[in-house]
Amino acid sequence: QATVKTLSPEEIKSLDAGIILANTYHLHLRPGDEIIKKAGGIHKFMNYDGPVLTDSGGFQVFSLARPKDITEDGVTFKSHIDGSKLFLTPELSIKIQNNIDSDIAMVFDECPPASADYNYLKNSLERTLRWAERCKAAHNNEKQSLFGIVQGGYFKDLRKYSAQETVKIGFDGYAIGGVANDNESKEEMYKAVEYSTPYLPNNKVRYLMGVGDPIDLIEGVIRGVDIFDCVVPTRLARHGHAYTKYGKINLRNAKYKEDFTPVDKTCNCYTCKSYTKSYIRHLLVANETFGARLLSIHNINFLINITKEIRKAIKNDNILEYRDKFKEDYYGKN
Repeated sequence: QATVKTLSPEEIKSLDAGIILANTYHLHLRPGDEIIKKAGGIHKFMNYDGPVLTDSGGFQVFSLARPKDITEDGVTFKSHIDGSKLFLTPELSIKIQNNIDSDIAMVFDECPPASADYNYLKNSLERTLRWAERCKAAHNNEKQSLFGIVQGGYFKDLRKYSAQETVKIGFDGYAIGGVANDNESKEEMYKAVEYSTPYLPNNKVRYLMGVGDPIDLIEGVIRGVDIFDCVVPTRLARHGHAYTKYGKINLRNAKYKEDFTPVDKTCNCYTCKSYTKSYIRHLLVANETFGARLLSIHNINFLINITKEIRKAIKNDNILEYRDKFKEDYYGKN
């Protein structure tokens, strides 16, 4: 909604976050993409001069729509704000994203649960391919990159077909969708990635949508992924959870009441350099927003540091060793 919850744009930039994501569905409903256009685009609207990616709105729309409301033209659904009936098409999704003026826009795709049966997924991805062509035809913002999206559940042949056909249409980058939406196992998610990335060009960005667990970043990169997005780091923070080298901890736990050490002694973030577990726990228990803000800074910094370590491991040709050591620390000593 043109903000990373609890954090300012200046704080996001200080954390070296490469790109932030803005939600097309939410911004279309409130304040309205035409308002953002009048403001001069999303960067001026929220006073952020770093890269911004917009999703297509599809994930939210399909969570609100019934199967019978999905047609070749688009999707009918009810607003989560006032219950009014809305209709979103590939062309309208692109128009909204053009108005928002993000740096990267996504095609409008159908988002079926990964557990859907083979025939449903096949028909769904065929529609997604037709919608992708319509999105490309409607896209008219020369400053904005447009990414295609690969679907196909956990079926190897569907993932291959979807990837190859999406590449034929031709986009500035490619996303792997249809994961992290159905409580699937990590093994299933990794298979979906493995079935997709071999057919996506090496010289174009590969984006794994909705994935941000620390180990998933590493496993994703090993399988050829370049960028990720996820709401989990800040959501966890608002519930009092923090990533650490030795696993996830809950700062609301009473054992931290008299713990005057940093959240993670190995961390270089503002939170860990300035505040203790005891103080942050106090803020959380007292329902002070500053507690969630401090943990959001820490959790985002933790993931950004992992990406820096991944790049270093790739250069040193020891990414598998890095993964194994990370897993040993993160899961073995919590």
